[in-house]
Amino acid sequence: MPTAVQDLISILDLEPLELNLFRGRSPQSGWQRVFGGQVIAQALVAAQRTVSADKHVHSLHCYFMRPGDPAVPIIYEVDRIRDGSSFATRRVVAIQHGQAIFSLSSSFQIDEPGLEHAIAMPEGIPRPETLLSEKDVIAHFIDKVPEPARDYWQRPRPIEFKPVSLTHYLTREKLPPRQHIWIRTTGPVPDDRPLQAAVLAYLSDMTLLDTSLFAHGRAVFDTDLQSASLDHSMWFHRPYSFEDWFLYTQDSPNASGARGFTRGSIYASDGTLVASMAQEGLIRVRG
Repeated sequence: MPTAVQDLISILDLEPLELNLFRGRSPQSGWQRVFGGQVIAQALVAAQRTVSADKHVHSLHCYFMRPGDPAVPIIYEVDRIRDGSSFATRRVVAIQHGQAIFSLSSSFQIDEPGLEHAIAMPEGIPRPETLLSEKDVIAHFIDKVPEPARDYWQRPRPIEFKPVSLTHYLTREKLPPRQHIWIRTTGPVPDDRPLQAAVLAYLSDMTLLDTSLFAHGRAVFDTDLQSASLDHSMWFHRPYSFEDWFLYTQDSPNASGARGFTRGSIYASDGTLVASMAQEGLIRVRG
């Protein structure tokens, strides 16, 4: 039986339809809309398929326009905006039911030496092996989430989390809007740089919106809250390996206008800064 990671890799293997045109599918997991990280990753794969092998993604910027329908395929149309000697630029539009649901702009670069610095990984973070397993966390808190989410958390998934703090699961008090999460795939990812970038983009969309709600004592599963990713940006700094845990550090400096803004950094287990991201999401309280 294929593992959850193998299933993820399978849905990232888009079907070519025509020049610059690809088709992707969604797992039939029972969700009413497609997970945003899936659309980001599939759109990135579509862009990568049109770029020469010596260029690798260094940034992407996305907008979510309509919820994706998991019951039907997603068509990805790539616009080859520019091909230079060092950089290439692509724009991808995801289409369902004749309408754009998502757009991605991405830039690719050849590997070049240059000046380097990176902010260090936060100190004093407990190592993942000292924290509760995800299975234990789910067992403690599964009865606190709605039924559709409960079904999702209980089935095999390609990504495993270990939150450093469980306080936000235990209380609805207003908390500082920041969190640290150890995160990894639940199975091996092939040593293929474009695929690894797509998997990293997939997991980068997880938990950011949650962090923007901490300051308000709210959670994405609140029935009176309408939440959704609106935009997402990501910068790929250095090559990385999926053989170990990543530390995903997040903070939310602002919420206003029914939108929450969160920044994130992903560090390899040895402290190397791998990628940075920023996201704004809808956090609308229904009247």
